[in-house]
Amino acid sequence: MDTELTDYRQSEASDEQEAGKISKIKTLEVGIDQDGERLDKVLAANLPEVSRSRLKTLIEEGSVQVNGEAVIKPRHKLVFSDSVRVELTPRAEDLAFKAVPMDLDIVYEDEDILVINKPAGLVVHPAAGHWDDTLLNGLLAYDPIFRSLPRAGIVHRLDRDTTGLMVVAKNENAQLDLVRQLQERTVKREYWALTRGIAPKDKVIDSAIERDPRNPLRFSVGAGGRAKPASTHIKCIQSTEIKGKPFSWVACRLKTGRTHQIRVHMESIGFPLIGDPLYRNKLPKPKEDGSVLNSFNRQALHASRLGLIHPRTGEPQEWFAEPPQDFIALMEELQFGPWDEPSQVFVDPVWQAEEERAASEEIGRISSWDDFDFGDEDEEDSDLWKIERTNE
Repeated sequence: MDTELTDYRQSEASDEQEAGKISKIKTLEVGIDQDGERLDKVLAANLPEVSRSRLKTLIEEGSVQVNGEAVIKPRHKLVFSDSVRVELTPRAEDLAFKAVPMDLDIVYEDEDILVINKPAGLVVHPAAGHWDDTLLNGLLAYDPIFRSLPRAGIVHRLDRDTTGLMVVAKNENAQLDLVRQLQERTVKREYWALTRGIAPKDKVIDSAIERDPRNPLRFSVGAGGRAKPASTHIKCIQSTEIKGKPFSWVACRLKTGRTHQIRVHMESIGFPLIGDPLYRNKLPKPKEDGSVLNSFNRQALHASRLGLIHPRTGEPQEWFAEPPQDFIALMEELQFGPWDEPSQVFVDPVWQAEEERAASEEIGRISSWDDFDFGDEDEEDSDLWKIERTNE
């Protein structure tokens, strides 16, 4: 019995499926040798690229027709010359690498790298609940070249509601070089954080981070077996008091990059980020009273500065991004500023002297990106993002 791909078409929208997603239609005719066989077994034999569990789901949801009638029982017996039609509707995870056009705020671009200013609300990588509306999907639509690269050239990431600068590689050499720079701590990433309390003028927070055993969505400082070393250098730019309550504008320099690192470290020393839904340090939830402060419903964190050594030229480059409008409004209400001048809080250069670089192995194989310095990460790595690359 032959399996034939008859057509591709746009599937109709349903409650579970958005309009415009492509379904594959496959048809087959039951041969004499499969007369009396079960529907699920016949499909498994003729569609080896589709898992048995997936075929079972397709049958039960009515995506399989026999002689023009939907059959929802996997054990249905077929007879010689039956015509079987299968609609292979895409699952959410199948759309993870779908190109989706979106407006990207491009700060800089050349043949090797792309620097973007990420807005709040944009997830970087596809994951449960966000399979086709992420930065990765937008990159695939922006330039087909990203299809040939692991993670579409992404080498670090930001939380969904953290704004600011990210660099993306446009070819494999640039990607390996940027990963190497992250590993060697030669990439400069500075963040602006608006916190509660009068933050220290100059402090290095060296506290290992692990998943919070009481809440799997959170991370916390700890010394458990799975805790990873983490270091954040903070400097208080300005402090103020509004109606008797203290607040600070803090610059943060990442030395490592762990999940929620800045948010965890700032809460651990008693200065949680304003609006942070996970690390509020037992503060009341935001309320709508006309105040920007009381209605700010995301972490007040912005990746303001990015510096690196260009992968091709070897020259240091640096970019500054002004914070978004809601962040600016919060700064103005707290009487912080000027926010539009890229002040050099940390005056050390983008690059480090060769003798100061941490010893690192030559990157010829990338088996788990979780070992690298990704910055303000949003999610743990999943098997979807485990990749291996080898140098030729």
